[in-house]
Amino acid sequence: MEKAVGGSATTLRSIIRLLGPGVLMATAAIGGSHLVASTQAGANYGWQLALLVLLVNLLKYPFFRAGVSYTISTGQTLQTGYRDMGKGYLGVALGLNCISAVVNAAALLMFAASLLGYFMPVALPMAALAGIVLAAILFILLAGHFAALDNVAKVIMVLLVVATVTATLVAISNGPVAPDDYVSPSPWTMASIGFLVVIMGWMPAPIEISAITSLWLKRQCKDTAVTPRSALFDFNLGYFTTMLLALVFLALGALVLHGSGQNLASGSIGFAQQLVDLYANTIGEWSRWLIALIAFLCIFGSALTVYDGYSRAVAEAIMLFKGSAAASSAVFTKTLIGVAVISFSIVLFFKSALLAMLSFAMTLAFVTTPMFAWLNHRLVRRAPLADELKSGPLLTLFSYLGLIYLFGFLLLFLWWKWVW
Repeated sequence: MEKAVGGSATTLRSIIRLLGPGVLMATAAIGGSHLVASTQAGANYGWQLALLVLLVNLLKYPFFRAGVSYTISTGQTLQTGYRDMGKGYLGVALGLNCISAVVNAAALLMFAASLLGYFMPVALPMAALAGIVLAAILFILLAGHFAALDNVAKVIMVLLVVATVTATLVAISNGPVAPDDYVSPSPWTMASIGFLVVIMGWMPAPIEISAITSLWLKRQCKDTAVTPRSALFDFNLGYFTTMLLALVFLALGALVLHGSGQNLASGSIGFAQQLVDLYANTIGEWSRWLIALIAFLCIFGSALTVYDGYSRAVAEAIMLFKGSAAASSAVFTKTLIGVAVISFSIVLFFKSALLAMLSFAMTLAFVTTPMFAWLNHRLVRRAPLADELKSGPLLTLFSYLGLIYLFGFLLLFLWWKWVW
């Protein structure tokens, strides 16, 4: 019996050790799209957008999975694949990544800074809070301590899942706060298209994160024996956890805020306090500081992975243009510093308008998403994939449906923005 128990423990440790890029992707994803967009969807429209949130996650799945399928099968990153299709494709990816890097990093930097302000005994300006967070991020990445994030991310994910599911179960037992005669506004109007785009932009994350996952996976393969099966398990665990948590956050907003007469604050500090209040008022006052810490660690982890991942993706693309196989540490450092300076400048411009900053980042992500989806679709269709990772009929169908949905809704959004 002891041997069996020991064998089970060894197997569990082996599985946990193989978890990496998928969990890091989930850590990067569960930021603005979940804590803000999903909660706001539930608060504004109740349960009406639950099916849309589920559908968006499913239709984006093939394009995120491409980062795992291609890298494990070929030993190369997605961006190397873009270059092999033609430098024009790599150029498009580089251009879009440069824009997304600074905007998404700035949005998460502002969010993390607003949550940090919750712990401060005195009120500090956004510039000071963002400076503290950014300094911590740069210290961790430039000092080479990013490897520790792999383990920290797993702990953060477990704590966040437990806290959010607990809060939702308590909210379900308490029942919705909306009066029986409350009539929910409809999200299915032309006036709501802008909000729907915000919801879909970062749900579960911008698709260019797939290229970053590809980079992380290639790095993991240097240190660990990763098989197609284990890589797919890691990815699916991270991806479907983010999908389920998106629905849980929506449920929390629908049960606790929908019909309550409360509106989500647009200011950074005000929103952070309201978010913590949402949990504390549901679970109990005893959980306030624990929830605040978990929320901060979650967003800080998202910001850390985004700064690292986007900087590595941009640095790799630059070196691929120069004919090098991989980015040197010097190029990564220069890219990271550039992203840090520009993103910090964006935070100073938006100051405390957190929801406006996040909405802008999510809208930009939605506009650029169809191109990354098409690049990943085209690359995987022409690559020699491992048998375990080849697309079956259902996955192929979702891939084509996803392209139709992404490009179709993009055209609708452009028409709504500039014509309607």
